[in-house]
Order: sequence, then C-alpha cells, then structure tokens
Amino acid sequence: MKLVLFDRKQGVEAGLLTDAGVIPFGDLQPPGDDGQSVMRKVIDTFDELRPALERLSEIGEAVPLDQVRLLPPLPRPGKILNCIANYWEHAQRDARPINMFMKNADAVIGPGDTIELPDFDEPWCFMHEAELAVVVKGPAKAVTEENWRDAVFGYTCAIDVTARGEGRITWKKGSWLGKSFDTFAPLGPCIVTADEIPDPNNLWVQFWNNDELRHNYNTDDMEHRVPAIIAFITKVMTMNSGDVILTGTNHEGLGFLQHGERVRMKIHGIGEMELDVVDPLRRTWERGVYMGEDSTNHEAVKRHRPEQSATLLGSSVSS
Repeated sequence: MKLVLFDRKQGVEAGLLTDAGVIPFGDLQPPGDDGQSVMRKVIDTFDELRPALERLSEIGEAVPLDQVRLLPPLPRPGKILNCIANYWEHAQRDARPINMFMKNADAVIGPGDTIELPDFDEPWCFMHEAELAVVVKGPAKAVTEENWRDAVFGYTCAIDVTARGEGRITWKKGSWLGKSFDTFAPLGPCIVTADEIPDPNNLWVQFWNNDELRHNYNTDDMEHRVPAIIAFITKVMTMNSGDVILTGTNHEGLGFLQHGERVRMKIHGIGEMELDVVDPLRRTWERGVYMGEDSTNHEAVKRHRPEQSATLLGSSVSS
C-alpha cells in the first residue's frame, strides 16, 4: 500500500497512491493539526485502518495527479537520522564502525518542490545523495536485529542534499550544518508499507540530473544493513512513529546541483519524484559524476569562485 499526503486547495489530506491517481481517505482520515500528525496517527492505527483502506483501494474514486499537489509524506519528522557513508563501493577493507548524524527536520520538502541553495558562497559546492529512507513505527527502543521489522512501518525516497567544503568534506568540517539547510531533505513521493518490500537490501536506486543518470545502485551494497541500523539507533535512543532513517548512499554517483536543473529520483518498488534547483548566486560547476578530492585542483577552484569547477567522470553512471 502506498500512502501519501496531498493538497487540492482544501487542506492537507491523506490518500492512497494508485496508477490512476490519489484515492482520498475521506472519513477514514484520522484527525490531526497538520500533515505530520495525520500521518503519524495513520502509522499508529494502521492495523485497525487496513481492512477499510483495502476496501477503499478497490472501490474508491481516484483523483488524477494533475489535479492535486503531492506533499512530503512526513512533512516534519521528529527525528531524521542519517547513516554516514554506509556503502562498500567496491572497497576491499574491513567494515567501518556504524555512525550517524541528525538532519534538520525543517529541511523537508516534497515532490515538485524546489531545492534552494543558500545565498552565500562559503560552501565549496552542493551535491545530491539519493537514499533509501526507513519510516519508523514506534515507540522503538532496544530493538534487536532479529526483531528489526517491529520498528519499521515502511519506506520512502530521500535526497540528502549536502553542502561541501573542498572535495567531499561536509561543510562545516566537524559538524553537520552542511546537511541541514532548509530544503535539503526532499522526501517522497509516498510511504510504501513494509509488507510491500520483502527485502529493503535489494532495491534499485536511481537519480537523474537533467535526464543524466548519476546514482545507479542496489541497496544490497550497504555496509551496515537495515536490521543492524535499526538495532544500533534504538540502542542509543527511542525512535517514534514518523521518524525517518536515511540509510546512506553509494558515493560513486555524486554530482553537483546548480541553478535551473531538474532532478529526478526513483527507487524501484517505491516510486519517484522530481524537484527543481535554484541558486540566487547562479554558481556553476562542471556537469557529471564527481570523482573525489584527490582528483581536484583546489587552487584553481578557489581562483574561479563562483565559477567553480571540479574534475569529473563523464555525465552518467554505467549500470
């Protein structure tokens, strides 16, 4: 089942996403002051709602997508936890210790929204990281790897937009401010319930910038898989319904974001969303996939701000 929040100029509504459009919950929608509280109540009462929602999916009338505006399915999660790195990327090494950071919940935007780069030029550049996001069912505390499914309600797509220092260092070094600018956490287009995804570590993630394929990887390459991530986080803190966990990205697909671009992310089996990028400073970088700081002439980059550039590998990622 694919759950969404949407607006058709009469307030936030919950609905089922189908091939024909969105079927509104109508009277089945739990009360809530905002979209986050509505979706959180859907998560908490889903077992009770499910039979009625299944009937609704069969008999409900769908509203075409061009008549609604899809919203982020979780507009302001209580917590956004992000894995640091977490993909092997063909490396021959011992597994790195699992580590995470928190991202600003006010950074969340949804399908069709706009990623806005900040209007000052201290960050060296801005990049996309397409990731699988786990939607939590809570309260979840001290969940074991064997019981990890108890803490998972479903999954959605996420883009961890990142401001960089030189190379691939997150701006500012030693903090996660570069991950937390407003609009730097697109989520959507829907939440797919966990029963629809037999194995979250077997999903195909893709990301295009102006129709150029960049991220193109399978989540089976995770260094620490979803059960281990759930166990680690809930050992540290209680996770509540509607909290979100971003599981990391394959950095082989990293590229720059800049003014006027249109980006699209898809996780097969979950869905896809498109967003625009604006930059009030109109900075430019070479297009394509970024190879890392070792291949970059930083002195040349510094001299050419804001007309910045970096060493890249082509404009696409092979499958």
